[in-house]
Amino acid sequence: MSLKIKNPGLSTSIQDLGRPGYFHLGIPVGGAMDRLAMRAANMLVGNPEDAAGLEAVFMGPEIEFTAPATVAVTGATMPILLDGEEQEPWTSFAVKAGQTLSFGFLKDGARIYIAVSGGISTPPALGSRSTYPIGALGGYEGRAIAAGDDIPVGQGAGAAGKSVPENLRRGPGSPTTLRVLPGLYWHRLTEASGQNFFDDDWAVAPEADRMGYRFKGGRPLEFVDREPPFGAGSDPSNIVDGCYSYGSIQVPGGTEPIVLHRDAVSGGGYFTLGAIISADMDLIGQLQPHMPVKFQKVDMDGALAARKDRKAVLGAIREALS
Repeated sequence: MSLKIKNPGLSTSIQDLGRPGYFHLGIPVGGAMDRLAMRAANMLVGNPEDAAGLEAVFMGPEIEFTAPATVAVTGATMPILLDGEEQEPWTSFAVKAGQTLSFGFLKDGARIYIAVSGGISTPPALGSRSTYPIGALGGYEGRAIAAGDDIPVGQGAGAAGKSVPENLRRGPGSPTTLRVLPGLYWHRLTEASGQNFFDDDWAVAPEADRMGYRFKGGRPLEFVDREPPFGAGSDPSNIVDGCYSYGSIQVPGGTEPIVLHRDAVSGGGYFTLGAIISADMDLIGQLQPHMPVKFQKVDMDGALAARKDRKAVLGAIREALS
């Protein structure tokens, strides 16, 4: 079976849960920006949670099915149309051979996840089918999908009519609160400036993609005076090159924070004031430009508790769909 791409949408790519283990070589983790939505879509159609599906940004694709399948669409709110008839989100539905899946205009969120029973079966690269276009890895010929592509799908059988309860469909609020664990270079900020970072109102900048999300609107950071170390340069936001973790917040020039996401580089010369906790990274993938955001300081205990809560939500989805 294959999916015939009639229209790829704005930016649609094949994604799974990523390729961990190569960050030290400069190859990012990659994978779905909203991992919970991706996992839920796979659960709905009877796939393993790490199966590959489609991630579409702002505008959905138009897909013709060559064989019967079970499909589910999760994530952002976008009308789901099967031969023009609207389908329920976060709910599995049956598709017949020859039918066409398409989408209306985005209403809320940023990314949808399309899972098909059997999962997309393009060749894996370094253990993952996730598309990393900068490295031409994974996906379909190492790139986003395009009109005319035939995307192979594996064998699988899912049941139509399964649905994720609405209270388990996590999405961003307004403003969205992103919890931050201060990191290695937090001491570079003055105490007042560090507090301002959490007090200020921020908004998503237009520069927001799979590599990172930039935020604007808050006051510039102020740094503790120091003698710059050799190789760091004169800008106080620079450091001697260091490693970046997934979710790191770098602030070039001390003005606009950038949260590094799934396809970000693994190191560089900008200081990082901390990192968004893992439990909140999915939310960033559903943010549109200009959406309001507040950063909230947490400690390690708070971060671990949030991760436990997120695991509980995933467990509740599994139980609801079992």
